Amino acid sequence: MRGHENVATVLVDPAVLDDFELDLMSHDFRVWDVQTVPTFPDAKRLAFQIRRSLIEWSQGRWAVAADWTLVWITFGESWLDGDEPIPWPAHAALWDKLAEYADHVRYNLGLGGVPRLSVPREAP
Repeated sequence: MRGHENVATVLVDPAVLDDFELDLMSHDFRVWDVQTVPTFPDAKRLAFQIRRSLIEWSQGRWAVAADWTLVWITFGESWLDGDEPIPWPAHAALWDKLAEYADHVRYNLGLGGVPRLSVPREAP
C-alpha cells in the first residue's frame, strides 16, 4: 500500500501515555510511538530530531516536554471515506480529545503527512 497518512504530531507526557493511548483508541484514533514505527530505518533518531525541533520552535514554552514521548496520531477506519480528505468532524474530535489532556500534551493544530503506517496483523 503506497501513499501517505495524515498525522497529528504530539508530545505526550509518559506518565499518561498508556491511558492516553487507550482513550484515543476508544474513539478510533491510532497512537504511534514515532521512535518505534517500522516505516523509517532510523525511527529513534527521527523522533529525537522532530522532538528537538518542536521544543526549539516553542522558544521555551514546551521545555517541560523535552523528554516526553513523540507520537503520531492517525485516524481509524470509522473516520475515513476511501480516498476522500479526512472530514472536519474528525479533526474537531481529535482536537477536542487532545484538549482534555492539555497539561500532558503539546502539539500544533494541523496535520502532517508521513508514508502510510501499517497496523501489525497477527499471522493466521
